[in-house]
Amino acid sequence: MSDTHVVTNQVPPLVDHNPANSPVLIEALIREGGQWGLEEVTELGALAGSAQAQRWGDLADRNQPILHTHDRYGYRVDEIEYDPAYHELMRTAIAHGVHAAPWADERPGAHVVRAAKMGVWTPEPGHVCPISMTYAVVPALRHNPELAAVYEPLLTSREYDPELKVPATKAGITAGMSMTEKQGGSDVRAGTTQAVPNGDGSYSLTGHKWFTSAAMSDIFLVLAQAPGGLSCFMLPRVLPDGSRNRMFIQRLKDKLGNHANASSEIEYDGAVAWLVGEEGRGVPTIIEMVNLTRLDCTLGSATSMRNGLTRAVHHAQHRKAFGAYLIDQPLMRNVLADLAVEAEAATIVAMRMAGATDAAVRGDERETLLRRIGLAASKYWVCKRATPHAGEAMECLGGNGYAEESGMPRLYREAPLMGIWEGSGNVSALDTLRAMATRPECIAVLFDELATTAGQDARLDVHVATLRAELGDTDAVEYRARKVAEDICLALQGSLLVRHGHPAVAEAFLATRMGGNWGGAFGTLPTGLDLAPILERCLVKG
Repeated sequence: MSDTHVVTNQVPPLVDHNPANSPVLIEALIREGGQWGLEEVTELGALAGSAQAQRWGDLADRNQPILHTHDRYGYRVDEIEYDPAYHELMRTAIAHGVHAAPWADERPGAHVVRAAKMGVWTPEPGHVCPISMTYAVVPALRHNPELAAVYEPLLTSREYDPELKVPATKAGITAGMSMTEKQGGSDVRAGTTQAVPNGDGSYSLTGHKWFTSAAMSDIFLVLAQAPGGLSCFMLPRVLPDGSRNRMFIQRLKDKLGNHANASSEIEYDGAVAWLVGEEGRGVPTIIEMVNLTRLDCTLGSATSMRNGLTRAVHHAQHRKAFGAYLIDQPLMRNVLADLAVEAEAATIVAMRMAGATDAAVRGDERETLLRRIGLAASKYWVCKRATPHAGEAMECLGGNGYAEESGMPRLYREAPLMGIWEGSGNVSALDTLRAMATRPECIAVLFDELATTAGQDARLDVHVATLRAELGDTDAVEYRARKVAEDICLALQGSLLVRHGHPAVAEAFLATRMGGNWGGAFGTLPTGLDLAPILERCLVKG
C-alpha cells in the first residue's frame, strides 16, 4: 500500500466510555440522596457507551419517523412508523426506570437517581421526549384520582409496548402532552380547541394542536376550552371499546434536530377525553407536568455539555498538532478547562434542582419554594449556555467535528432545543418573575440557600448582594427578566461550587463568571488558575 494511505494521528472511536464516570454527576447523585442508585446509574452508563447503544442512536436519528395517515385500502389509521432502533432505545430506557419509575419508588432520592440516569443515557435524545413526558404526567394525572388509579401503575411499569391498543389492556404505557396552537404558541390561554360535555362524564374535543411530540403515545394531557374555561383533559389514542379516538395526525414537523422524535400537528374532531382537575383550572393542573419536563430540559442541557466536553477531550487526548498532543497545548487546555467549568456548573445546579424536586414530592415546603424559583432560573440559563458550548466543543475537533461521523453535528443541532421546549428563554425568564410574584416567600428561601456560603468568597458575596438589590428593584423588571434569571442561576451555581465543587473548578468559575476576568468566548480563562485538576476530572479513561 502506498505510504499516502497509511493513516496516522487519527482519533480512535469513543466506544465503551461510561458517562457515569463523571465526578460532578456522581458526587451530586450521592450528595442529593441517591447513593443507593449508584450501581444502577453506572450499569446504564456502561450500556449507553456501548457500540450497540450508539448504533441504535445513529439509526434512530438517521431513519426518521414516517407518517402513515391511511392504510393500503384507504382507511384512516394515523400511525407513525419508527426505525426498530428507536423501540430498542425506548425499551431500554423504560426497563431501567428512566421514565416514571420514581413515582412507584418510595425511597428518598428516587427522583435524583432517575435524574442521574437521564444524565448517562446519551445514545440519542429524540426518544427521551416521550420518556420525559411519561415521567412528568403522573402528578398532573393525580388531579383525577379515578384516572390515576387506572393509568399510574401502567405509566410506572418497566414494560414497553409500542402497539396501539386499549391502554388499560397493556403491560405499560407512555404519555404525551398537547398544549400549543397555531395562533398562540407559548400563550396557551389563547387556545381555541373546544371541549363539549357528553353527559356521561366525558367530553368531545375539537381543535388543532400545533406541536404534539410523540403522537404514538397511549395517553395525552390536552388543554381545551370547556364551559368553565381553559381545562386539562386526558385523551387516549385508543378508546376503551377498542376503537381509534378521533385524533388525526396532519403532518410531522421537519425540524433542525431531534429527528427520532415525531413532533406532530394534531387535529381533534370530536375526540373523547376526560377532565383532569377542575374546569377552568387547566394551566395550574398541567403546569405540574410542565415543571417536571423543564427539569428534564435543564438536565438535558447539562448532559449535552458533558457529552460535548467528553468528545472534545477524547479528541485532544489522541490528536497531535505541531509536535504535541492537543491536550498538552496551553491554548487548548484553556478552552477545554473553560468548557469543563461550564459543564460542572450546569450539572451541579441541575442535580440540586433534582434533589429539590425529590424533597418537594415528599412534602418539604422549603425545597418546594427553592425549586419554584431555582428551576425557572436554571432552565433559562443552563439551557441558554448549551448552544455556544456545543459549538466550541465541535470546534475542538476542527474539520473532523463538522463531519456527521463525529457525532458533533447532531449534538450541535440538539443543543438549542432544551432552551426552546417547555418555554423558550423569555418564557423561562418571565416565569422566574412569576415565581417571585405568586410565591414571594421563595425569595427568602433563595437567599437562605445562598447564605450558607456567605463570607467564603468576596466575589460571590458581591454577586449575592447585587442580586438582592436587583430583586428588590421593581422598575422595568420585566424588561430585565433575563438578567434576573441569569444572576439567580449564577448565584446558585457559585454557591454550590463553593460548598461542594472541586476547589479548582470553583475558583475558575468565580474568577470568570463573577470576577469578570473573562472574555467573550470559551477559552479565555485568566492566567494563574490551576487547570490540571479541572482537566483531570474530565479525562476519558480506559
